[in-house]
Amino acid sequence: MHPAASVIVFTVASGAGYGLLATLALLAAAGAIAPSLRLGLAGFGLALALITAGLLASTLHLGHPERAWRAFSQWRSSWLSREAVAAVATYVPAGLLALLFGVFAPGRGMLVLLGLLTAAGAVATVVCTAMIYRTLKPIHAWCNRWTVPGYLALGAATGLTLAFAVLGACGERAAQPVGLAALLGLGAAWWVKRSYWAFLDDVPAASTPETATGLGRIGKVRLLDPPHTGESFVTREMGFRIARKHAHRLRAIALIGGMVVPAAFVAIALVTARPLDSIAAALAATFALAGALVERWLFFAEAKHTTMLYYGATSA
Repeated sequence: MHPAASVIVFTVASGAGYGLLATLALLAAAGAIAPSLRLGLAGFGLALALITAGLLASTLHLGHPERAWRAFSQWRSSWLSREAVAAVATYVPAGLLALLFGVFAPGRGMLVLLGLLTAAGAVATVVCTAMIYRTLKPIHAWCNRWTVPGYLALGAATGLTLAFAVLGACGERAAQPVGLAALLGLGAAWWVKRSYWAFLDDVPAASTPETATGLGRIGKVRLLDPPHTGESFVTREMGFRIARKHAHRLRAIALIGGMVVPAAFVAIALVTARPLDSIAAALAATFALAGALVERWLFFAEAKHTTMLYYGATSA
């Protein structure tokens, strides 16, 4: 599939934003962080900014962005519509929590309620985003058991790393346990992505020219002539190809640059003092986001649509 920049930015920014938002919301609900204007602006402000930027970027992939509001109408059957509903619904408790956390002094019960609702909304929105791809049966690389864990693991890893950097910069005591959680999140993301790529390499797609044409019982099916000789929307958007050697190189970059290196910087930040710890935490967040962009590009570039079987592909 053609890796559209708008969708890559959307999934990375919103995933990191929701991961950061869920982390701060749970910390607020647990009483691990105290209300303050500085943390409200730096933490919740950054989370909501990333989420908003991601959602706005997603509309750029639409043929008619002005009709994006129609995405809310099919929530009974469409995961895209459910994602839109969940995203907007999450803004309500998240906005109230950010406002109360940064400006007012809310009661303990209110913090717990809004914190839990915000965290649940963030997780639900990421799951809905992942299910958009998980339910696309014509794409073997997406319609498998690793897609939803991949989205959740990447969002948690980037969100926790960002939270560690923000809390450390604000001098919060909760930065230490969040840093340890970030190490676990990066490790989980590393394991999930390794497992996902192993699945792609080892488990063949169910669709072949033989199954697509129904002629497999006769023998091997090969293409005589393509449907057309010129480029079309189908070949451009669904026929994107990446060489195996380039894919493996980019996988290594995503794993090492986006997970191993950030984990090393988090570890450095945990055992050093200011200002080195803040610099290391910021570098960890930067590398994690950069690695997520590479991973997300591969997520789309390595996907094959069954339509390409009619253009000469041997499997999809």
